[in-house]
Amino acid sequence: MPMTYSFSGISDAQVPRAAVPLLQHALDTYASETNKVGAVWSSFGDDDLDFRPHPKSSAVGEILRHQLLSERRFFGEFLGSEEPAPDRVVPAPLSVKACVDRQRELASARLGYLASRDGGWWTTPAPFFDVTRERIWIFWRRVLHTAHHRTQLAVYLRLLDRPVPAIYGPTADVSWIGADPTTTADAAGRR
Repeated sequence: MPMTYSFSGISDAQVPRAAVPLLQHALDTYASETNKVGAVWSSFGDDDLDFRPHPKSSAVGEILRHQLLSERRFFGEFLGSEEPAPDRVVPAPLSVKACVDRQRELASARLGYLASRDGGWWTTPAPFFDVTRERIWIFWRRVLHTAHHRTQLAVYLRLLDRPVPAIYGPTADVSWIGADPTTTADAAGRR
């Protein structure tokens, strides 16, 4: 039985075709990562927004706010996409559902922008904080930054004794027939 993810904010049919077919995976991955973030965020309730596992840790709500704002900065400042004004990015009042919806809305618009870019655009160097990097490098850095915060919140779910949704495969809470988390040498040696 194949895995069916419990959350889908952006369907495969909603992902536009890239102007450069070789870069279609970038758009597909961005949509998929957006859905994974939505799955983890949706596992929290509004009562969890102030939860932090340690005084030096960010609260759930702070991480959601940071994710929305920092992704806006990456795409607007470093990749040149049209973005809403920073003070219009984070929903008010802050709620989990509003953040999930806003993240999906912003990501959907960015997919169209990315799809229209040609190969030269992706490989052109652009300012990135205090250095210069190719835009494709900046894009993948954004995806990795997002994965970092999604994983941070998955740990928060475990600390709250909540189920962790399947993201790249089975978890201790979600599995299916045929799931193989590759925890044995036999599984790792299959061809």
